[in-house]
Amino acid sequence: MTTEAAFDPGTAATRATDAILRDTLHGTARGVVVDSPPGAGKSTLVVRAALELAGAGRSLMVVAQTNAQVDDLVQRLAQKDPELPVGRLHSSDSDPYDKALERLPNVRKSAKAAELAGLPVVVSTAAKWAHVKVDEPWRHAIVDEAYQMRSDGLLAVAGLFERALFVGDPGQLDPFSIVGGEQWAGLSYDPSASAVSTLLAHNPQLPQHRLPVSWRLPASAAPLVSDAFYPYTPFRSGTGHGDRALSFGVPSDGSGVDRVIDEAAGSGWGLLELPARHTPRTDPEAVRALATVVRRLLDRGGAARSEGSPDPTPLTAGRVAVGTAHRDQAAAVRAALTELGVTDVTVDTANRLQGMEFDVTVILHPLSGRPDATAFHLETGRLCVLASRHRHACVVVCRAGVGDLLDAYPSTEPVQLGTLVKFPDGWEANHAVLAHLAEHRVPWTP
Repeated sequence: MTTEAAFDPGTAATRATDAILRDTLHGTARGVVVDSPPGAGKSTLVVRAALELAGAGRSLMVVAQTNAQVDDLVQRLAQKDPELPVGRLHSSDSDPYDKALERLPNVRKSAKAAELAGLPVVVSTAAKWAHVKVDEPWRHAIVDEAYQMRSDGLLAVAGLFERALFVGDPGQLDPFSIVGGEQWAGLSYDPSASAVSTLLAHNPQLPQHRLPVSWRLPASAAPLVSDAFYPYTPFRSGTGHGDRALSFGVPSDGSGVDRVIDEAAGSGWGLLELPARHTPRTDPEAVRALATVVRRLLDRGGAARSEGSPDPTPLTAGRVAVGTAHRDQAAAVRAALTELGVTDVTVDTANRLQGMEFDVTVILHPLSGRPDATAFHLETGRLCVLASRHRHACVVVCRAGVGDLLDAYPSTEPVQLGTLVKFPDGWEANHAVLAHLAEHRVPWTP
């Protein structure tokens, strides 16, 4: 029996989850770290761990990085166990949380932690928790999206709990900071480093786990994303090559746009390649190509079949997303889509698309049309996010010549003593992705 045939994704995922929960509920270490690839069920794990800790009578605080993540976790917890009292600690802003929480009777909301004292679970952002003072710490904490949390954020809340479960995706974008961190580079207490890297630098003995299966990425995408961005923590797709299919009711008109859509539908990937040229960041031709691909995706009456439903699901605007590196690029695409009469398609940057999932994504390669390759555009997390949001297919719009650009701009970042080298670097990850996309290349013919 081959390894491919012997691998059971459900069994592998269950075994990993059981080990994580065992260390969390019954272990003695003060922290447990879990690496999760895209679409591996990270939120499901967080909710299950929270419910089990609450069921065991352990007081629990949950730390997320954004209000949207907090509201999503609160809704998941409340729906999973309608009898469990859940606290939503929020800011004093005029619109501090999703109004959908008002319909959940077991959710109590307050801007003051004291008013939520005694509840089994309290959820809030790291920024809000940093202002909380308590006499008795929570027995447990769960830190969601721990790789997107800066270590200074962890230091601000570390006194609030005794033990913690840290869950995050190591391949996504690094924590955001508005100031440079060069003066701390190489130090074990670098405040701009991720919470997990600093935690493990001081506590290398902590139990570390990884979720081995992505339930989002199809079999056509998981090998590339795993090899290019997760070489030391590989994962597999939870589906086989025949489990999902994307079809269209309207046949191709022979244009480059329709041909790249059909290529992506059949193989999972499509590269719509524009002629090599140095362009403004909001490249008008690339923007038009992105908008045209989306328009044709919707006009051709797409239907997605997956392992979860025997009947095909219509490919609606809400199941399509456009990803870019910069906000002005996203704004230009939104304007182009509006001109084509397309609404309700999500168009945003990689930073804001983190954690989201769609049937089809259309992305602008971060290095398309650029005269140089900066650290921002070479960051592995940016391309990883853009290339890992889809369940069925991803169409990449890019100008030719990126491979030559990469060769002309090898890494020139200064080497800092004591700094962990992030691997793979953006140069290598981009080359791996481009090599794969070259097999699915279709020239742009406006």
